[in-house]
Amino acid sequence: MHHNTNHYMSTPLNVAFHTLGCKLNFSETSSIRRMFEDHGYGTCKIEEGADIYIINTCSVTDFADKKCRYEVRRALKYSPNARVVVIGCYAQLKPREISEIPGVDLVLGAAEKFNIIKYIDGLSKTTDKGMVMAGEVSEANSFIDAFSFGDRTRSFLKVQDGCNYKCTFCTIPQARGASRSDTIENALMNAKKIGASGVKEIVLTGVNLGDFGNGTEVIEGTKPKKEAMFIDLIRELDQVEGVERYRISSIEPNLLTDEIIEFVSQSNKFLPHFHVPLQSGSDKILKAMQRRYLTPLYTLRVASIKKYMPHACIGVDVIVGFPGETEEDFKETFNFLKDLDISYLHVFTYSERVNTPAAEMGEPVPMNIRRERNEMLRILSEKKKRAFYEQHLGLTKQVLWEPSKQEDTMNGFTDNYVKVQAPLKSYQLGKVQQVTLREIEENSLVSISI
Repeated sequence: MHHNTNHYMSTPLNVAFHTLGCKLNFSETSSIRRMFEDHGYGTCKIEEGADIYIINTCSVTDFADKKCRYEVRRALKYSPNARVVVIGCYAQLKPREISEIPGVDLVLGAAEKFNIIKYIDGLSKTTDKGMVMAGEVSEANSFIDAFSFGDRTRSFLKVQDGCNYKCTFCTIPQARGASRSDTIENALMNAKKIGASGVKEIVLTGVNLGDFGNGTEVIEGTKPKKEAMFIDLIRELDQVEGVERYRISSIEPNLLTDEIIEFVSQSNKFLPHFHVPLQSGSDKILKAMQRRYLTPLYTLRVASIKKYMPHACIGVDVIVGFPGETEEDFKETFNFLKDLDISYLHVFTYSERVNTPAAEMGEPVPMNIRRERNEMLRILSEKKKRAFYEQHLGLTKQVLWEPSKQEDTMNGFTDNYVKVQAPLKSYQLGKVQQVTLREIEENSLVSISI
């Protein structure tokens, strides 16, 4: 029998991944990683020198560009002859620019990134400019479900994609297309799969999650309810055996209805943790941003969550330095947040995006003042978080354990998102355990006793 002397061909090519940006991106990277594994590719860390590097990008901050360039350089440092593929939101928005980064071989936009294998198979290391495959975003209309798996204690399950809102600062509608949802049947099937794999917690994600089944139109009374909405989805998921915990990721305040809040408060599986973007505590700025609510509605939502679940954790997104934000407007935001019963902030410094109305507005805020405002809110966030943690010391909570960066410790989150630490017991990893919260340590995590 004639043996093939070309042995090395049978060694699978190794792929390494780097994800920038949001939870959605992590779930999609994870799905793409499984696609490669299913096609016989090996996967490794960036430092291990891969044959193919895939960088999944984000476009929310100006930093996206710098980070993307940096990651390309970093990849090629470890493996100079590797092929480099850039995918994700930034790749959809600025494909040409990315293709000119030295070393990039392929740029895939929003619709193409899930056909990555096909492109990779046809890609040989060339010296020409990168191949750009970013179609019109209107082509990104099919819903590709993605969930992360196997690589974390929790799994991110994407149930919605795209957005129909027209916030003046945002390019996401241009990058990810119109709002579309998974079917409840498919989401249930994926949740069962995840539960069966032993993962204890599922985080539901979407670009505008509350709009699942185009909930906006129903809630705003512009169309009668025909399809399943977000509330119907979570009622069904609550029944799935094998999944212990669900977390709802970011949900718009106008879509977080009392019905949803009340349901979560009675559910044993949906955790009392909400992340509700505010963006500004000034009604003047909210109008300029074209958000779908003003501060009174936001105040009501927080009060409603706290009424049903006094122990709930509430995270808030804020943007500082939006065009026209005066010192007075910022103070208004600061005081609004200071007085709200919330647990932490995610603070974003406004950065101009091409083809957005906000970039054309007058009165830009100088960069140094934007940074200053960011820092002020970051400090406020730390204080809020600490105060929230303190409220729960001495109480007994359920924690899901996961590895920490330190070798001898493990971390975990309580149901209401207090981050705790304990000495490592590897048999506990990935399991839920009842613990008592003791005190806040120097690293701002909470120690426990069992």
